[in-house]
Amino acid sequence: MPLVTSEKMLTDAREGGYAVGAFNVENMEMVKAVIAAAEEVKAPVMLQTTPSTVKYGTLETYFAMVSAEAKKASVPVCLHLDHGSSFELAVQAIKAGYTSVMIDGSHEDFEHNVELTKKVVDVAKACGIPVEAELGKVGGKEDDLEAEEDGNTDPQEAKEFVDRTGVSSLAIAIGTAHGFYAGTPVLDKERVSEVKELVSVPLVLHGASGLSDEDVKECVRRGMCKVNFATELRVAYTEAGKKLLQEKPETFDPKKLGIAGMEAVKELVKERMCVCGCNGKA
Repeated sequence: MPLVTSEKMLTDAREGGYAVGAFNVENMEMVKAVIAAAEEVKAPVMLQTTPSTVKYGTLETYFAMVSAEAKKASVPVCLHLDHGSSFELAVQAIKAGYTSVMIDGSHEDFEHNVELTKKVVDVAKACGIPVEAELGKVGGKEDDLEAEEDGNTDPQEAKEFVDRTGVSSLAIAIGTAHGFYAGTPVLDKERVSEVKELVSVPLVLHGASGLSDEDVKECVRRGMCKVNFATELRVAYTEAGKKLLQEKPETFDPKKLGIAGMEAVKELVKERMCVCGCNGKA
């Protein structure tokens, strides 16, 4: 089917008590793997690209790949700009055909975050495109943005932010980090429940790679409606290629490496979809 926006799938997830899996893709093979996984477990799915991925392949290229694969799928597929770094990039993504965008002003102070987010929302809503924003500081590194310390989201600020910006969904900080964790993460899961009580839009969990299944499930039970996975997909794809070359060092056909990577990513995505509870929800 044609690409869809994230709005209905996230609203359905909020009402149904599950989360939609959102998976960062870097190349054609990962696009095919994620959509194939969604088909197999009958799940709605979001595919995401960050600014560095867009720089590597262009917005138009990723749109062409994802939309072509989505047309062959029977499940809803959304193409999302993850961690949009500027107003200009968000607008470019909408023009290129993306069906959901994130503007990340979390590195700004509260007022500037509101101003930047509202500016994107005004343009996106006129085009029928939902907008995700981030409030609080998610630790770790995403592209060139790095947070030294976590600054968990204040529930009252979250309410004010949503009311003033009109965002469609909100990523909140509860102690997660981008990339893998150096130690065992300590999550403020109660904060998810507190924010959910005050805001009317679906909540988003960033930095899920490396979290235990039970941590993800509890966050979903408390109100997370979208869960992002990136680093562990990259690792699965790369490790599959390494394994093939160790076992068959004579391999020279890139397609063989791609097939190995696709299979590894597909199986991982299926597992994560079941953890999020979105399997069978398409």
